[in-house]
Amino acid sequence: MAMCGKKFAYSSQLLSSASSRIFSFSWGFPFLVQKSFKSSGRRPKKKIYYREHDLDRVMELQKKPSLILQLKNIILNQKNRCILLRDLEKEVGIVEKWNFMSIIERYPLIFKVTGGSRRPYVLQLTDKALSIVEQQKDVMEMMEPIVVTNLRKLLMMSMDCRIPLAKLVLIQPELGLPKNFMEDLIPNYPDFFSVQEFKGHDYLQLESWDSSLAVTHRESNLFMDPMNGKRLHFTKDGNCSCPFSFRVKFPAGFRPNMRYLEEFHKWQKLAFPSPYLNARQFNPASPAARKRAVAVLHELLSLTVEKRLTSAQLDAFHAEYQLPCRLLLCLVRNHGIFYLTNKGIRSTVMLKEAYDGSCLIEKSPLVRFNDKFLSLAGRIEHSLNKKMPLTVEVV
Repeated sequence: MAMCGKKFAYSSQLLSSASSRIFSFSWGFPFLVQKSFKSSGRRPKKKIYYREHDLDRVMELQKKPSLILQLKNIILNQKNRCILLRDLEKEVGIVEKWNFMSIIERYPLIFKVTGGSRRPYVLQLTDKALSIVEQQKDVMEMMEPIVVTNLRKLLMMSMDCRIPLAKLVLIQPELGLPKNFMEDLIPNYPDFFSVQEFKGHDYLQLESWDSSLAVTHRESNLFMDPMNGKRLHFTKDGNCSCPFSFRVKFPAGFRPNMRYLEEFHKWQKLAFPSPYLNARQFNPASPAARKRAVAVLHELLSLTVEKRLTSAQLDAFHAEYQLPCRLLLCLVRNHGIFYLTNKGIRSTVMLKEAYDGSCLIEKSPLVRFNDKFLSLAGRIEHSLNKKMPLTVEVV
């Protein structure tokens, strides 16, 4: 999807030939443009997708930290926790090698190179970096019950309570799973998981259903909302405390009119089946099933450590979760719930309610550990209470 400046245009089909109307889509509520011109030969108004600069900045700020963390893991995976500089190319390729060489030179508090004078150059972590790394084992122990629960929920949401192992590996870092989770984690929970072959592929199969886990992140937040049941009227921000409503954040430049808000409020009140019920029970063309698909996407993103996945990663799970055929259009239409950004290396889908400005609101132990390690690089964080950037002190 091509972007231009602050916003980009895309085309969609008009569903009515009325001279003046609301654009009502099959997903149950109007989209960004609310009225079209009367049929007088003039071009219809373009559909605008508004940028969220704070969320774009999240991805821009991740470029160098992601390289730092990747290089750290490469070093720690070596037998002696060090690697010859000449072997770095074998790990990352000749093109990426130079990006990492720049990182090594730029952050001497994290990486150091020893050798020379007829000795090979060796890359390793500094003593300060190693002192933080020593805490990683405790962090992974804290993460284990979290990732096991999230993995069970992922399997419970899937069509047949199983997911191909290759697809889990695709989102392994985003779920917070250890690198060798199939050897180090799965065998420890035979009551929850098993590995089975199906049509020539290995699948992770759910062994036991736990009804207490069949509660979505959306529902949990709704139960904790002190205004639950007291804000049934619709507001200009689109939020209400209906049992089937989503928390939305419209873009700053988006100004919905009253007719739009009325239609949107009807969609917010529309009942839909739980994402943990099997999708085969429902007609995918029904409004309730389409709203359920939005809830499935919401829950998938909620189960990741940073509440985001790339578009390609989401697209890989079409069959397992019966995602919309036109997934990209579904995400764009629900612009108050999800945000699509092309910043960074890949197009990324973010859960808007999980961020306050550019800061992730709920941080898992793994995210807090990574932040602490990256503080050696002087990474900029954002305070939740202030808009001014807060520089993390170097430990």
